[in-house]
Parts: sequence; C-alpha cells; structure tokens
Amino acid sequence: ANPQGTDNEIPDAVVEPGRPGRRISIVWLIPLIAALIGGWLAYKTLTERGPLITISFKTAEGLEVGKTVVKFKDVDIGTVEAIDLKDDLSGVVVSVRMNKASEQYLNDKTRFWVVRAEVTSAGVTGLGTLLAGAHIGIDPVPGGKPMRAFVGLEHPPVVTTDEAGARFTLHSEAGGSISAGAPVYYKRYKVGEV
Repeated sequence: ANPQGTDNEIPDAVVEPGRPGRRISIVWLIPLIAALIGGWLAYKTLTERGPLITISFKTAEGLEVGKTVVKFKDVDIGTVEAIDLKDDLSGVVVSVRMNKASEQYLNDKTRFWVVRAEVTSAGVTGLGTLLAGAHIGIDPVPGGKPMRAFVGLEHPPVVTTDEAGARFTLHSEAGGSISAGAPVYYKRYKVGEV
C-alpha cells in the first residue's frame, strides 16, 4: 500500500526456473568426510586390537586398571583393563588386553606372575617396581594349546624359557634351614635357588 496514494507500484519478483537435478551443498561434505575418517579409525582400531585374556591371582596387590602392564624383557605387551573378584571370593581375576603380536604365545605352557619388590634370604628383587609400580611378568612359550584363561604364579619362576637351566626336586628327611629363595651353591658359586 502506498500512503501517498500515487500509482507507483512495486514490481513483482521474477522467479527463474532452477537447473535440472539437485546440487549437494559443500556444507554436507564436511560431516561426510568426518564420518568416513571416524569409520576408518574404528575399523583400524578393531583390526589391530590384541586378544583379551584373564589371569587369576590370590590378590591384586600393586595392580591398577589402565596403569599396570604386562612386560617381557622390559617391553610392554599388554595392559590391565579390569580387576574383579572371583565368584567364591578366593582371589581376583585380572582382564588384560594383550598386543596382537603376542597372540602366538598365549597357550597352556605360558606362565604369568606379578613382579613386586621382594626381600628374601637370597637378596632383594624387583627394586624397579618401587618407583614404577608392580607389573605382570610373562614367560612366553611358543607352541602348546591356545588359551585365554590363566592361573598366575604367586612367585616368579626361577628358570624361564629364555634362560638355560633345569628344575630339580630333592627329597630330604629334614629341611633344616632351607626356605624358599635360599641360594644353591656349587664350589662357592651360586647356581640356583630353592
């Protein structure tokens, strides 16, 4: 409406017909690229993920979820993901995500134990754990029947598969002063321990 009453009219808008077909706006390209990258990262993570195993121990002393690692020759090959009590409350079950490369060593011959600082009659072991915290040791053995559930040792093995040595069982009527961890000598050289 023109308040002055003149015949000046506002021209009508001219609508031009659109081009055939629809163009995709560049705004939609950014979420599409983000979704593709997210999908690729998820796929890569799942395919490179190692196996999840469980290890039973009597106690979880020194173990922490997300911090405690499984080490072999001072190389991290797994991380603790969860620690739960056994159903009968006789111990704990530790869930560990292992590296993919370690899968071939997860069999019925492989042994696990918690490495902590220990003082025995043979000396002090595991001093490095005082600052870094406890970790889980592994004695990987190739071959054997594949497993995903293990029972951890309460003490580290004296002889591991990457060391030369043997295990002997001796019988005696009197134990005397022999205790676990006591050194065994041959011609004044330490050759083993109880």
